[in-house]
Amino acid sequence: MAEMPESTAFSREILDLFDAFVHGGISRRGFIEKATTLTGSVAAATTILSALSPDFASAEVIAPADKRITVETVTIPSPQGDGTIKAYVAKPAGTSPKKKKPVVLVVHENRGLNPHIEDIARRLAVDGFIAVAPDALTSLGGYPGTEDEARALFPKLDQAKVQMDFLAAAAYAQALPDGTGKLGAVGFCYGGGIVNMLATKVPTLRAAVPFYGAPPKLEDVPAIKAELLVQHAGNDTRLAGTWPDYDKALTAAGVRHEGFIYPGVEHGFNNDTTPRFNKAAADLAWNRTIALFKRTLA
Repeated sequence: MAEMPESTAFSREILDLFDAFVHGGISRRGFIEKATTLTGSVAAATTILSALSPDFASAEVIAPADKRITVETVTIPSPQGDGTIKAYVAKPAGTSPKKKKPVVLVVHENRGLNPHIEDIARRLAVDGFIAVAPDALTSLGGYPGTEDEARALFPKLDQAKVQMDFLAAAAYAQALPDGTGKLGAVGFCYGGGIVNMLATKVPTLRAAVPFYGAPPKLEDVPAIKAELLVQHAGNDTRLAGTWPDYDKALTAAGVRHEGFIYPGVEHGFNNDTTPRFNKAAADLAWNRTIALFKRTLA
């Protein structure tokens, strides 16, 4: 993978501004205008936005044609809206009903099923799991091919339908004929929040790993049966600040869990397609994730 600058190359003000842009707090034009004030020129602001935006090609770890895996796109029946959700499925080569593998649901950020999340699914397949990565944007035509277009589509989603779609995807994943029936879930940002939600609604979920995701309603925490590994970025005070109350609720409910806040890193630190990526924190967090899945889904 190509070397990427650390997020510390950008000022705190710029990183906070980019976080607001990524999460829909300001428009692209709003980012450029505010960044121009900080940097002194439109050209500099535009260059910064380009530098902070994903570079999928150079960050790809596992190619779709890798001989160790197989990949396909499936359509999963869902009870609301247009009645389906599409998903990218990556499996270890040789997986079959006679050679079953445990299954991990992979939930994307707030841009839909982009190339980075497909790569995450392939990485899980190389590690011995069937990975099922649904696309919440299915009802709006699916991931449109660019992050800006995807970001514009996301607020148009019916979130009640999305929850039903992911519940349907979890049921589909757990029932795969070449799966063992043992299910885990991992999600990032928006997807971390979806994973927390699934943990409260899928009693057969064995392990859940929300990366920098919003917690579920605390009154729903006692319903969680999965083991949780909650991972936050130290500089992401907006979401890391939710951890103490979530931790207390999990402890009070007797839910087996661990939580880690990685100091000095940004929201999105596991995403190796942007300069917010922090290799040391990402490696540690991902190793913990795989270890949990291997222990609970074996």
